[in-house]
Amino acid sequence: MCAHRIPVIHPFSANPDYDFEIRAAVGRTAAGAGSPGEILAATEGVRRKDHEGWFEAWSGLGDRTAAVAAEAAGKGHRVSAAEAYLRASAYYSVAVNALSALDDTDRLQPMFARQQRAWEGFLAHTSANATAIEIPYEAGSLPGIFFRASGGTDPAQTAPTLIAVNGSDGSMAGIWSECVEPALKRGYNAVVFDGPGQQSRLFEENIPFRPDWEHVLTPVLDAVLAFDGVDAERVAVYGVSQGGYWVARALAFEHRFAAAITDPGIVDVSTSWTTHLPHGLLKQLDDGDVEKFDREMALGLKFSPETARTWRFRARPYGTTGYGETIRAVRAYTVADVASRITTPLLILSPENEQFWPGQAEQLAALAPSVSTVIRFTAAEGADGHCQPLARAVTAQRMFDWLDERLAV
Repeated sequence: MCAHRIPVIHPFSANPDYDFEIRAAVGRTAAGAGSPGEILAATEGVRRKDHEGWFEAWSGLGDRTAAVAAEAAGKGHRVSAAEAYLRASAYYSVAVNALSALDDTDRLQPMFARQQRAWEGFLAHTSANATAIEIPYEAGSLPGIFFRASGGTDPAQTAPTLIAVNGSDGSMAGIWSECVEPALKRGYNAVVFDGPGQQSRLFEENIPFRPDWEHVLTPVLDAVLAFDGVDAERVAVYGVSQGGYWVARALAFEHRFAAAITDPGIVDVSTSWTTHLPHGLLKQLDDGDVEKFDREMALGLKFSPETARTWRFRARPYGTTGYGETIRAVRAYTVADVASRITTPLLILSPENEQFWPGQAEQLAALAPSVSTVIRFTAAEGADGHCQPLARAVTAQRMFDWLDERLAV
């Protein structure tokens, strides 16, 4: 008898970062935020270290798709326009991430503006009931969108509501495909917003991340509970990628949610940074020798341009300057000391071969055992890797089935 064969999905690129981006882009096609042929054709032939070529592949694809959208809109083809604008916004978002890794930031804001214009084009033409909102936050506000449940035209009619927390570099087109589109199909309202360090707050206002997300999510929940059509007893929250940390952190202090989902479970954000650093180098930082740590990091990154680009991309939203300052800042992003306070029913997604925070889904469940449910995703079903990039329809089915049962949908 032959042993059971675990299928292997071969990489789309020899560059693991490019490969992951392509997988995520292909995964978004399940909700219309991309077309597989466009994606694979545009990225075919981009060499492993051709970062400029990688950026041009995505910006060019975004430009071509945005032109299709504008032409369709001009001829009154609203469905075609909405679909093309959504794809264009998703493609531009990958180009924005590519630029975020470069020293030259002059093109970054204009490219983000293209991404936003395409997203606004989608909102203007989609059949989804979408309303722009401003969420009161400290001395200002956070921009967001309230999507009313499909078929919900009567403001007095309430529905369950899902608040979506994006990841560290996620776009609106991304969060649409990851949870908004499947939520609307199931009769949920959905709310998306840019928090500190995310998207418009970073690129337009230069506002960095903050670890204490309860000071963000509580004002968001306060605002959502005041909206017409929201059933206050059936409001849930979903966090994707690093949003999984922010949701878990906020849940330790904010107990009004009826249910929550982290995709995946994250306890300590900093391990995705420190695991790859030599122990001796980290000891310098722990001993307080920040200057020596910075000097050795700068020297090491001179010999590894790809690692240097990844560092720039990941460090930008933290608002830090030196290498040691960045590591110290990221180390504050942990729920190890507060997760036991979580009282909200919590679904934790745990993919096999999680490349950024392996094992942390189970760690989070162990810290809040009385409220946690873990759902695992495997390579055998094509659902492994961070946020199950090639299995978003499977992910939506499992998490919304769980959520339906908790909220009696």
